Amino acid sequence: MSATHAPRSKTDLFMSFTWLALQGFGGVLTVVQRELVEKKKWLTQDEFLEDWAVAQILPGPNVVNLALMIGGRAFGLPGALAALSGLLLAPLVLVLLLAAAVAGVADTPVAQGMLRGMGAVSAGLIAAVGIKLLSALKNNPMGILTCIGIGALTFLAIGLLRLPLAWVLLSLGPLASVWAAHCIKQRGAA
Repeated sequence: MSATHAPRSKTDLFMSFTWLALQGFGGVLTVVQRELVEKKKWLTQDEFLEDWAVAQILPGPNVVNLALMIGGRAFGLPGALAALSGLLLAPLVLVLLLAAAVAGVADTPVAQGMLRGMGAVSAGLIAAVGIKLLSALKNNPMGILTCIGIGALTFLAIGLLRLPLAWVLLSLGPLASVWAAHCIKQRGAA
């Protein structure tokens, strides 16, 4: 980790990811970025963006993949397991308790309305992080306009055309990777 700080111990990893999980219940991207980049400084903005991109293309939940990468990088397999345990243990207990508590009212119009409201808030949080991460694109070898274009194409394909995520990743991902490699090679030749 080239950021100014790193996890002090496996306990630090466990407690930090437990705190992340408890703050980001239902959508953790905004919390993860703020905690790991801005507060703990375990990652720089660029490192976070790169690690999050890798976490998104790996199978499984993005934040789980990120926790495994950070924990593994800091302390190997024991660190990865500590971060994963911290991320999953408290939410598992909370979900079980909540499921038992709301089992009788989950189908009521009030509960359904509350869930729709929370969905709108989650969409806003994700958009806010996307806007905040735009500044990291200035260091991208493809240039900020190309990155925004690729992002817009991805949004169009998934959000508007409703194309399957796998097909979008398998088509735009390699194209963007080849173009990035070309831009890096051009930058090195200059």
